[in-house]
Amino acid sequence: MQVFLTSVSSVVEIVLIMALGYILRRNNWFADSFGGNIAALITKIALPASIFMSVMKYLTRNKLMGLGVGLIFPALAVVISYIFAFVLVKLFRIKPGRRGVFINGIANANTIFIGMPLNTALFGNQAMSYFLIYYIVNTVSTWAFGVYLIQNDDPTQQGKKKERGKINWQKLLPMPLVGFVVSVIWLLIGIPVPNFIGQTLSYVGSLVTPLSLIYIGIVLYDAGLNNFRFERDTVWALIGRFIISPLALIILIKIGLGAGVHLPSLMRGTFVVQSATPMLAVLPILADEAHGDVKYATNIVVMSTVLFVIVVPILMSILQFI
Repeated sequence: MQVFLTSVSSVVEIVLIMALGYILRRNNWFADSFGGNIAALITKIALPASIFMSVMKYLTRNKLMGLGVGLIFPALAVVISYIFAFVLVKLFRIKPGRRGVFINGIANANTIFIGMPLNTALFGNQAMSYFLIYYIVNTVSTWAFGVYLIQNDDPTQQGKKKERGKINWQKLLPMPLVGFVVSVIWLLIGIPVPNFIGQTLSYVGSLVTPLSLIYIGIVLYDAGLNNFRFERDTVWALIGRFIISPLALIILIKIGLGAGVHLPSLMRGTFVVQSATPMLAVLPILADEAHGDVKYATNIVVMSTVLFVIVVPILMSILQFI
């Protein structure tokens, strides 16, 4: 019960900051471009700084070498989620324009704007290295394969010969991932970080959590909370995101533990929680670029962002038995 109450408290803190962003946007405190400006500040400056300092503080060379095994579990879980999503697409004959969005909604998570603040609130900065493992898997999955599925689900091109979607290498190597790579190289070389640089990066990195949550509040207002549509395709996407995705990871973790693989409790908790974070905030944008069903994409993003506050405390209670 204590774990449940603690997780509820952490989620309430997150929701309150999201609500602040929502209210301020509703009261016209922010210009239309402000959300995009915050997103750019977070992803290109604040998050890379936060990741760099977290690696410097919480990783050593020995710990870094031990993280490789952890990649296997979220990677396999994402593959299972893709397979489940593909089966549902065929089973329910989901129409073109929704298929790519539906599959991405199940397999890929909003690790930056909700996943990281949530993980920090639940597990502290000590779990940052484990978050980075899931972040890497999720980034590669989204921009190397997920976007490809949306681009090739253009309903205006069905039945026509079309150019295949290409891997977006720029987005496959975003600034947060660059920050991680630089920090790992710095760690391996063993160069100490000057105190004034470390303090500067720490101050900038501390912007990530509040700004991310305020940004989500802005997104929710712009999308409209009245976009709730409990239709079949939406319900199955939510089941895949909040039940199948974490369940696949829980089963894989149990198998790994049974086989004698050492998986720290913080790693297990981080992986499971990240696997059930809401859907990618950029899904409506990607759907629009591919002439897909933007209303459907907006609907599942809004619903998953709102409903995750119920899912997280339940998952935290289940984690006690893993």
